[in-house]
Amino acid sequence: MKVAIVGAGKLGVKVATALLGGDHYITVIDKNEAVLNRISQQMDVMTVAGNGKNIKLLENCGITSFDFLLASTDSDEKNIIIASFAKKLGCSKVIARVRDPEHMKQIDFIKETMNIDHVVNPDLSITMEIYKYLVEKYTLTNGIFSSGKVAMVQFNVKKYRKLSGLSMIEVRKVLPNMLIVAISRNGKIIIPHGQTIIEDNDTIYLIGEKFEIHEFHQKVHEKGKYTNLQKVMIVGGGKTGFYLADKLSEFGIAVKVIEKSKERCYYLSTHLDDVMILHGDATDTALLEEENIDEMDAFVTATGFDEENLLLALMAKQRGIEDVISKVSRQSYKNLIEKMGIDMALNPLDIITSTILRYVQGSKRIISSLLIQGQAEIMEIIASDEMKLTNVTLSELDLPDGVLIAAIHRGNRVIIPDGNTVILPDDKVTIFCLLSDIAEVESLFKPRRSFHI
Repeated sequence: MKVAIVGAGKLGVKVATALLGGDHYITVIDKNEAVLNRISQQMDVMTVAGNGKNIKLLENCGITSFDFLLASTDSDEKNIIIASFAKKLGCSKVIARVRDPEHMKQIDFIKETMNIDHVVNPDLSITMEIYKYLVEKYTLTNGIFSSGKVAMVQFNVKKYRKLSGLSMIEVRKVLPNMLIVAISRNGKIIIPHGQTIIEDNDTIYLIGEKFEIHEFHQKVHEKGKYTNLQKVMIVGGGKTGFYLADKLSEFGIAVKVIEKSKERCYYLSTHLDDVMILHGDATDTALLEEENIDEMDAFVTATGFDEENLLLALMAKQRGIEDVISKVSRQSYKNLIEKMGIDMALNPLDIITSTILRYVQGSKRIISSLLIQGQAEIMEIIASDEMKLTNVTLSELDLPDGVLIAAIHRGNRVIIPDGNTVILPDDKVTIFCLLSDIAEVESLFKPRRSFHI
């Protein structure tokens, strides 16, 4: 497919990198030539220097022949206009990144009027993941997810203690026809391998044949798992803080937002109902104590600075707050987060990239997909003969640590694979992957290269 990306910021580069794994033809448009030079040295993409709002530039790029255009500049208004122009000029599908709450209130009207096919909002997406965790405690429709003959159950090890202390190899003996595809531990989703040991407080994601999983679900299901959440403190009154405060307050939760900017505090206080807005610096422990931080059921850090978010989250966890969630954009902090023991760290870039990829691929390859704690994705695809993942053993695929072939649905059979398993054309394949490794998954769909001499 041909995809144009206007705006070579973090999102544009992330999406381009992921799509290249799937062997798409990518054109990146940006006004900054230095940024484009750096991109062209690192990636096999076409780069065009110029303003994406320029109709002549879009025409010269051959926009009529493109399957998709993503407008991801730093301005909502520019993105709306660029997407609208591209659609009018003949691009098949257009996507605009729109973040402003004022636009989101009338987004259906904007999409219809400007003829935009799809809108993505990183702040709203991360808000929904945090909300699901805090309010619904991340149940997969009461702990179970089904697709075709394959199902997955989520449960805490405490509900099935015989797994505690076992390695993955030993688990296969206890649950022979099932596979642990992921473990949620200390705020991080990990994909286990042979020697991974299950710990007492782990949350397990177990996959297998639908009937067997439903039977197992009866043993581990926790009834009435909805939250008794009453008080939440949010640090950072930016767009994520705004959306989350609005959503939680609508649910009936008492919310306090701490924001440094006086001007932003004024905006929040005039646009949010039943939310306490505090002007101050959250790194001031005296302020936090004055606002009864120890009485909070949850603490969310959503400033624009990863270091501040992590530092405050660690402090809140040490004070014994039950649910501590942090917004973290840098991939390099992944290992640090695991050691800190906060409950959940979310990367908005990973979440929105996954959303865009699923939209670009449509239903041709991916039958269904589901985000897991905003950090991983489970998807079901139909394998085809030209895909790299077919007609070779899984061990030959040399999958990265963050990608797991979880199950294969072939005819009336469900196969829990091992290294010797071969995926055949028309198999329904369930894949589990960390969002940080999503480009690796795209490469599995890539056609095999053939050389003729």
